[in-house]
Amino acid sequence: MQENKNKRLEELVSKDQPAKRTTIILEKNEREYIDSLIREGKEPGIKPLISKMLDVYRSMMIYDWRFPGEYYCGISRIAFVNVELLELLIQQIPKEKWQEIGKRMGEALKVSMETTLGLRTEDQNNWESVFNRLRVQGFGDIILKDKYLLLKTPFIGHPEIWTGLLEGLFDLKLDVKTTVSPLVFQMKPKIV
Repeated sequence: MQENKNKRLEELVSKDQPAKRTTIILEKNEREYIDSLIREGKEPGIKPLISKMLDVYRSMMIYDWRFPGEYYCGISRIAFVNVELLELLIQQIPKEKWQEIGKRMGEALKVSMETTLGLRTEDQNNWESVFNRLRVQGFGDIILKDKYLLLKTPFIGHPEIWTGLLEGLFDLKLDVKTTVSPLVFQMKPKIV
């Protein structure tokens, strides 16, 4: 039995890139919080939780944060804002201007992402990176399926704003197919 354990240990140690063990000493309240997340089924375990936290840290470029409350992602300042506050602002804009405002928002996102990520947002090969950035920043989950863009859990529920935003960001034309979440947009062929 001991021989098998030693053999397994040698196999693990002799790999080209062995796993590194790390011990983290947590305060009692931190460990209780993690245990409550696991117990309530919100997290499957401590290792997946830490991996998720590192992914969010890396994806949101948290290392660039100037605490408290000042966070830049490339050239853009990012703020955590209640959706209710955005809704109040939206309600002050005439509905017939929502798509135009959305398009300007998309164009601003385009400049930010092209500068920060170093990619062209209208190039469909880059869309997964753009979708990931939007998801990490809380915009919602965007999925490309054939000639359709599917938007799950949008933080703004108005398809008019999203039509403009996506058209401005990706330099395309869209037809709205659904008006409630999940929002579905059909991409129109470009007229040259």
